[in-house]
Amino acid sequence: MTDTTGTTGTTHAHWTPRLWGTLVVLCAAMFLDSLDVSMVGVALPSIGADLHLSDSALQWVVSGYVLGYGGLLLLGGRAADLLGRRRVFLVALAAFAGASLLGGLVDSGPLLIATRFLKGVSAAFTAPAGLSIITTTFAEGPARNRALSIYTTCAAAGFSLGLVISGLLTSAGWRLTFLMPVPVALLALVAGVRLLPRRHTERPAGGYDVAGALTGTGSVLLLVFTVTEAQGVGWLSPRTVGSLLLVAALAAAFLLIEARTAHPLVRLGIFRNPSVRRANLTALTLMGAYAGFQFVATLYLQRLLGWSALETALGLLPGGAIVAFSAGAVGRLLDRYGPERLLPVGVALMAVGYASFLRLDEHSGFLGLVLPAMLLIGGGFALAFPSINAAATGGVPDDEQGLASGLVNTGLQVGGAIVLAVTTAVLTAGSGGGTDAQAQLAGYRPALLLVTGTIVVGLLLALTGAVRSGRAPASAVAAGSHPVPDYAYGAATAAADDTEVLSKR
Repeated sequence: MTDTTGTTGTTHAHWTPRLWGTLVVLCAAMFLDSLDVSMVGVALPSIGADLHLSDSALQWVVSGYVLGYGGLLLLGGRAADLLGRRRVFLVALAAFAGASLLGGLVDSGPLLIATRFLKGVSAAFTAPAGLSIITTTFAEGPARNRALSIYTTCAAAGFSLGLVISGLLTSAGWRLTFLMPVPVALLALVAGVRLLPRRHTERPAGGYDVAGALTGTGSVLLLVFTVTEAQGVGWLSPRTVGSLLLVAALAAAFLLIEARTAHPLVRLGIFRNPSVRRANLTALTLMGAYAGFQFVATLYLQRLLGWSALETALGLLPGGAIVAFSAGAVGRLLDRYGPERLLPVGVALMAVGYASFLRLDEHSGFLGLVLPAMLLIGGGFALAFPSINAAATGGVPDDEQGLASGLVNTGLQVGGAIVLAVTTAVLTAGSGGGTDAQAQLAGYRPALLLVTGTIVVGLLLALTGAVRSGRAPASAVAAGSHPVPDYAYGAATAAADDTEVLSKR
């Protein structure tokens, strides 16, 4: 039996076929987003040769997607709250399918980059809308933990399978890597029209924060663009320094606007929830370290060890396979221990995995180096990623679930872009441009130290949550009740913020 209560949907373990169908549609979109990130990497050499793109231009086939995705996630999350999650999700999914089709047909490098940017923009709207549909359809607790575990599994499966699928499709033609998602997206779109829930109460009253949208989106877009370009123009060049100063000015203007407007794009009081604040900061380090590690590992395996693209994809596959097959177990662990306790365990496993890769040399093999590291990283990611999503959205009111989802996804994407750019710079400086084995290793090792240091910062952040969740508030102890976890803190904080705002009017 499925019990639907209020606006948070089912609370029982047994879901109706329609509820399962809703989750499948949302998982399909996340699968495509993850697939698109990983598939294009293996196809880049073929794309460059066919369209006569330089290395700097070819970089934007990847960076264009990241720019659109990371730069517009906040706007996408708030648009889902204001315009309706179902509507935003379906329109963005249709745009994703159209951009994928165009990407497989164009014969111009700039046009291909433009389609990649459009796909990133589409994902910036489908990701927070999809996650907020989950968090408002499945009640906080076991039902939501189970749904988030399945959702995370599909993301990991898309990323892992994307590496293998791209290796196979690229051998037949790189355009197939762009065309393959089209029929999947269209099927998900048709199913979504029929299955996604219609909620007449999901659009909150209030105006549109145009000034906040312009300054907030502009600052994130410019930040991602600046760190991506800094590798080519120099981190201390006038262009980079000037761009970073402009980012700071836009961010300051955004915070000032959000603090004063009646209906902000981002209600700053949401960060009073310690679980939300900590989850977003940890997300920056988690995805940043992962993106940096994958970049270094891919170059090491192909350039130094001489692995093919398909061999590299298969070598990295065990990590994704662990995530893909652990959904049920992780959901039960979340139910039992909560995200605040599970998150540091996952981050710690990833830290050990990255540190173990520091043993790399010119004779390392799959069994001795790659497999142990990928098992640790995969196991850690399986625990940490759903914990971050649960912590970032737990206790947040329904009318701000899109905002909470957009914030954590922004943290993931911006963290990935920034740490990857810095990792690339460290690797290049360490190698000194040399191509022999020793020069390459001299670049890989400091880059891996940066990756490991980044995830250690995330571990320290996560540990503060584990310590806090073990303490009961004084009132709770006096009453003899159970400790109140951080992720149950948000609703009371939001209510207090609303009271404060009303009292000042």
